Amino acid sequence: MAGGPLAPTGVAKERAEQYQGRVTLYVIIACIVAAVGGSIFGYDIGISGGVTSMDGFLQKFFHSVYINKQHAHENNYCKYDNQGLAAFTSSLYLAGLVASLVASPITRKCGRRASIICGGISFLVGATLNAAAANMAMLLLGRIMLGVGIGFGNQAVPLYLSEMAPTHLRGALNMMFQVATTLGIFTANMVNYGTQKLEPWGWRLSLGLAAIPAFLMTVGGFLLPETPNSLIERGSKERGKKVLVRIRGTDNVEAEFQDMVDASELANSIKHPFRNILERRNRPQLVMAICMPTFQILTGINSILFYAPVLFQSMGFGGNASLYSSALTGAVLAGSTFISIATVDRLGRRALLISGGIQMIICQVIVAIILGVKFGDNQELSKGYSILVVTVICLFVMAFGWSWGPLGWTVPSEIFPLETRSAGQSITVSVNLLFTFVIAQCFLAMLCHFKFGIFLFFAAWITVMTIFVYVFLPETKGVPIEEMIFLWRKHWFWKRIVPEYPEADKNETA
Repeated sequence: MAGGPLAPTGVAKERAEQYQGRVTLYVIIACIVAAVGGSIFGYDIGISGGVTSMDGFLQKFFHSVYINKQHAHENNYCKYDNQGLAAFTSSLYLAGLVASLVASPITRKCGRRASIICGGISFLVGATLNAAAANMAMLLLGRIMLGVGIGFGNQAVPLYLSEMAPTHLRGALNMMFQVATTLGIFTANMVNYGTQKLEPWGWRLSLGLAAIPAFLMTVGGFLLPETPNSLIERGSKERGKKVLVRIRGTDNVEAEFQDMVDASELANSIKHPFRNILERRNRPQLVMAICMPTFQILTGINSILFYAPVLFQSMGFGGNASLYSSALTGAVLAGSTFISIATVDRLGRRALLISGGIQMIICQVIVAIILGVKFGDNQELSKGYSILVVTVICLFVMAFGWSWGPLGWTVPSEIFPLETRSAGQSITVSVNLLFTFVIAQCFLAMLCHFKFGIFLFFAAWITVMTIFVYVFLPETKGVPIEEMIFLWRKHWFWKRIVPEYPEADKNETA
């Protein structure tokens, strides 16, 4: 970091009240096209669980699991406990973790669009390999390429949305990513419901159809405008101002433009963003970049979405019924995200996270009690209790859909200053995919050993994260993205850590 009294200090004063502009059709279309990247992530989450419960897929790649599945006397919770099967699901997320770190310098130096295009192309290759897989090596290579695509897409798309959106609607437009993710999950569930009847090759169609959102993301990347923040950071101030005027629908953009210029001057003085992000003044953002995605995964949502068909089959639902039930949860997730879009910029981030957390805790405890009392080895739930479990799981998914689902991505993408924004988003994505990998790899074994206790495990974590939000997360509603630093300086806890003036931080780290 450059030192000395004349070094750039970033945004020096609050200009939020001077921001002008309206929501233009141009920015809405750009955000919708960019958000298609989220559908790739969602489609894979939804497709994996359905494919891994299809007989044709299991017979070809995981024959031992297929044999276990046929044994009625098998422990209900342990039917699908196979590390190879878990590796098929989780290998994608490990590849995405590495790719998101590689994507950071590309996103910063080449722009947000470049990473979106790289992600789309990688996903196209992965979908093709998976659909044509003749052996385990091809299958895993395809999954790894999908992971690379997700790493790039998840790194760039939330940043793109946060930077394009006007301040007063940033939360809602940023959630386009989560809407696309949930619609991807729902679409995948419906595809699985249809293709599971096409034995033994239906699984190939399920995996291959991932090429459709990948193609849309790639083409969209070429057609989208670059964000003004990225253009200004890379020295194209005039182009950046022209884009800003166009997306805000007014020529009076001086205040917002000056904030971007100030932020870019500091950003360009930072040669090592990952080293800079460790400095004291970036401590609260770093904590949020680690905790928010960690907590999002520890709600247990991915376990339910990955393995919903497997989970429902383990509870005694038939094959068709289990896929239908998981399609239902996908629809509920997609629908509930619109609740968040409608309320996030009015009620704020904290209110949604805390209320959603409380509802999820209650639902997890209820499911654990039902399964603990009514469900065990060699047993099936009665029809009434099965319906009750699905209903409560849907209520859990609904709460996640308006709280931690979208906000787990929105909050980290909007809190970082420009100089560390790309690095911060990479950390967010990496942590998210790391814990997704761990949970995906461990869930089937945890289900086997914890049994109904798996839901209490996640309920405990939701309690922790709800308290964390109440105590440590300030409200970011209505705060311009380049002025977030003032928020931390006013927070009861973080003001003890973040210096009031940037120079103070330099003196401490010199």
